[in-house]
Amino acid sequence: MPSFDIVSEVNMQEITNAVDQAKREISTRFDFKNTSAKFEQSESDITLHGDSEFQIKQMLDILYAKLTKRSISLKAVSLEKPEVFGKGTRQVAKIQQGIETDMAKKLVKMIKDKKLKVQAAIQGEQLRVTGKKRDLLQEVIQMMKEADLEIALQFTNFRD
Repeated sequence: MPSFDIVSEVNMQEITNAVDQAKREISTRFDFKNTSAKFEQSESDITLHGDSEFQIKQMLDILYAKLTKRSISLKAVSLEKPEVFGKGTRQVAKIQQGIETDMAKKLVKMIKDKKLKVQAAIQGEQLRVTGKKRDLLQEVIQMMKEADLEIALQFTNFRD
């Protein structure tokens, strides 16, 4: 029986490359000379340090440009509120990996509401969709691509 998986994954190596490129650009830009502007990357967080909120916004624009060049959806990045302290500002950008349970239930409901002859099952942080015909699965993929969701989805493991 044909099936495929709906996942929300980001290549962390590409994220690291984008952050490195953004660091390089900040080190060469004139408007960032003699400032405390820097990027720090941990597991799934990117922390932006700057002198003001305006500078943080400029850094975000640079980071977004580098992520987009590396084919990473900006829907995978969620921003926390900027924290102002002393002489600086900090903002954390979290990289979302996997589909949360609430979103997975919403996706299953969308598939069932379409009344196609397919089954959707939640498997951890991904969704498995199975059906008797390949055309039905392709219709589900098209529906998911057209839906305006707040997370980035990829379709993997398509099997006949």
